[in-house]
Amino acid sequence: MYAMNLARYKYCPDIKEKGLSGLPRLILFTSAECHYSMKKAASFLGIGTENICFVETDGRGKMIPEELEKQIWQARKKGAAPFLVCATSGTTVLGAFDPLDEIADVCEKHGLWLHVDASWGGSALMSRKHRRLLHGIHRADSVAWNPHKMLMAGVQCCALLVKDKSDLLKRCYSAKASYLFQQDKFYDVSYDTGDKSIQCSRRPDAFKFWMSWKALGTLGLEERVNRALALSRYLVEEIKKREGFKLLMEPEYANVCFWYIPPSLREMEEGPEFWAKLHLVAPAIKERMMKKGSLMLGYQPHRGKVNFFRQVVISPQVSREDMDFLLDEIDLLGRDM
Repeated sequence: MYAMNLARYKYCPDIKEKGLSGLPRLILFTSAECHYSMKKAASFLGIGTENICFVETDGRGKMIPEELEKQIWQARKKGAAPFLVCATSGTTVLGAFDPLDEIADVCEKHGLWLHVDASWGGSALMSRKHRRLLHGIHRADSVAWNPHKMLMAGVQCCALLVKDKSDLLKRCYSAKASYLFQQDKFYDVSYDTGDKSIQCSRRPDAFKFWMSWKALGTLGLEERVNRALALSRYLVEEIKKREGFKLLMEPEYANVCFWYIPPSLREMEEGPEFWAKLHLVAPAIKERMMKKGSLMLGYQPHRGKVNFFRQVVISPQVSREDMDFLLDEIDLLGRDM
């Protein structure tokens, strides 16, 4: 929401004083796999959810740049005013990373603000082994990143990184409260960042992350990322070995999506009846594991695929034994279905 508002202010600075009246129909573009916060932000800011263009993705959940450009041209033909593209680095379900370089080329060509939602995938930048996933992110105008995911910073520790050096954030958000942000203090007032945010009083979450970084070092944070992704890979290989488990696709990140196929369905042909019955399996196993108190594991249908489990490995404190237990428990709870 911060980035969307900032992009809109850059496109039409008068909106801060004059409001929405007289504006053209503003329109933004994001992946069909984007986080639901895009809809919330468009709703809260008065842009409207109907003015979000959801760009088609490929079979792995990545935005297709050619489809993005096609939608931009179509919007302009209809008299709308494109102002923002939001790419995703680490989608919620599949863990997909949009092709940032190609998307940045389209944004430069059309003069659009490029925001990258790297809330989930941004921590891969800490890893020399995995940072290639975000190739091209340096071309973004703004980036959202949540160190509380994967790096185990305190919950709600989030960052909005903005490339602009012209004090755009302050011009967009400042209310110039003279009783708080005096300009004649004895110290460097650029440290008074509160006027750049919506909230005034808030927890110093960035300090918690700074402390973690100082304590663990860059190599320590890198090891957290590498270990979590190594455990994801271990889980993938175990799923491939075990009867009754089937991957949705080879994961790109730490999102491991899979079906558990109980014995009663293993000899059935994969037709409409098979998929209808398999759709009921994950919710039933989830109910059993919750009532037993052994596990909490997410499931969902997704873009035509029936309910499947989604194990997202975040904490580097989990072990291979935990991954084995996960699969053993699912099999134990579902083998009589």
